[in-house]
Amino acid sequence: MGRVEEYLLDKIEREGALHITLIDPEKMSPEEAKEVAVEAEEGGSSAIMVGGSTLVSNQDLDEAVKAIKSGVEIPVILFPNNISCISRFADAIWFMSLLNSSNTYYLIEAQALTAALIKKYKLEAIPMGYIIVGEGCAAGYIGHARFINYDHPEIVVGYALAAVHLGMRFIYLEAGSGAKDPIPPEMISQVKKAIERPLIVGGGIRDALAAERAVRAGADIIVTGTLVEQGGSVRERIYEIVRNIRGVKKVVV
Repeated sequence: MGRVEEYLLDKIEREGALHITLIDPEKMSPEEAKEVAVEAEEGGSSAIMVGGSTLVSNQDLDEAVKAIKSGVEIPVILFPNNISCISRFADAIWFMSLLNSSNTYYLIEAQALTAALIKKYKLEAIPMGYIIVGEGCAAGYIGHARFINYDHPEIVVGYALAAVHLGMRFIYLEAGSGAKDPIPPEMISQVKKAIERPLIVGGGIRDALAAERAVRAGADIIVTGTLVEQGGSVRERIYEIVRNIRGVKKVVV
């Protein structure tokens, strides 16, 4: 277990739930990414994730990561969608498998192609099982995710348990950036009840109340991305989310 993973687990233990800001380098310049990251840290985000469903430029990624790192103290974690999304300048990378993809590229081939590079760069690799549910949005389309309706949490539980048995140390339930509806609390609760791993939830979370509902159902980490792309005060919106989720009692039924 590396430094960033230990940091996240310790923060979850002390604070109950965390917020992480997702920044897509395709949607803003490096300087804009830095400004968002600084405001996110000031608002209470515990880390910055960098990546995007359609990101293909390694140069854009490197420039964004370097800019963000120059402005914040919190960890910068890569959220890769393909083999080009590796940057030596980040603190860590979610070494993730899209478990419900019908394409083996997203299950294991991209990971095999980048494993040696990650080792060469001495990036901290954090094993994660990634499951796209509901409409999935661009992430689901790009990742060839097999559709899982919100009415079938038992299927998601099966994937999450498989990830645990395979040794993955984090589970991420993703509705997709810009999803109309966030993942239902009932699905989050059933997954959390079945696993003894930190549970990340993202997609469709647009306000503090939606974040609080997800945490109360069992989420340990809330990820928001679209929220920081809407203009206005990133700091204030993230502060409101962090204030609502910190110390919330989880009711897993």
